[in-house]
Amino acid sequence: MERHRPDRDEYRAFFRMMLLIRRFEEKAGQLYGMGLIGGFCHLYIGQEAVVTGLQSAITPGRDSVVTGYRDHGHMLACHIDPKVIMAELTGREAGISRGKGGSMHMFSVEQGFFGGHGIVGAQVPIGAGLGFAHKYRQQVMGEEGGIALAYFGDGAANQGQVYEAFNMAELWKLPVIFVIENNQYAMGTSVNRASAEDQLYRRGESFRIEGMQVDGMDVLAVRGAANMAVEWARGGRGPILLEMKTYRYRGHSMSDPAKYRSREEVQTMRDNRDPIDMARREMLELGFADEAWFRDCERQVKAEVAEAADFAEQAPEPDLSELTTDVLVGTY
Repeated sequence: MERHRPDRDEYRAFFRMMLLIRRFEEKAGQLYGMGLIGGFCHLYIGQEAVVTGLQSAITPGRDSVVTGYRDHGHMLACHIDPKVIMAELTGREAGISRGKGGSMHMFSVEQGFFGGHGIVGAQVPIGAGLGFAHKYRQQVMGEEGGIALAYFGDGAANQGQVYEAFNMAELWKLPVIFVIENNQYAMGTSVNRASAEDQLYRRGESFRIEGMQVDGMDVLAVRGAANMAVEWARGGRGPILLEMKTYRYRGHSMSDPAKYRSREEVQTMRDNRDPIDMARREMLELGFADEAWFRDCERQVKAEVAEAADFAEQAPEPDLSELTTDVLVGTY
């Protein structure tokens, strides 16, 4: 598998997206500390190259994305307005889910983003269902075929429903890219202590699903794997499994002090494997950007994030009458 070879503008777009996710998540952490974000909040800091590389290879409006509760970066990589994402985090009416989903349960059918799911591993069979819908619409309804991206973590990789979804996806040759974001720790347990087979790209072998392990800290390696995986899924060859070896700098959630690992371990990753810093160095070497461009990019991104935070803080909360709307009622 080859690293993707971007042109100048494409690499600049990758860098800007990763920086936007980083600065957005840092601001979300600040707002959480101020009490403006309630409930759970899981930050994506350190993992930005995964969604940036993968989602740059799919087609907006044609393909689908579903993930777990660490979902802010995935929405930004779907090019959803940061203002409505931040407004959702703060529980405002202007939020993408009208303030009812919060950090873990965002949703946008228009942008092909199907959650944001709080139940560990629940998004994986949903991803298989999205793949089924794409195949059905193409074969039965004559529509343009799409593919589904289903993200889950190394902890979720041990859930039983994941393997039920694998079996159906391969049996029916569904166009699904299963993505394991292996950030090394399932809540507070390292992957090698929780998984008998810790080479997670091999998890699909008993279902005859091809898998590969990818450097998830290198946005061009991710995009290279995405190019291959998208071609595989669109070509009718069924599902494929990508294990992205990545790392989260913060705790599992904002309430996690992350005492199960040393500060030295985290700092070593920041110093040597940070996806944004590595991209910056390579762009300088290639002549794709200079220091002035990076300063301008930082200024623009910070202004965009500040605008989103101001919008979220000033937007009104939902009316109390909204408590009884959007509720599914069954009749028997």
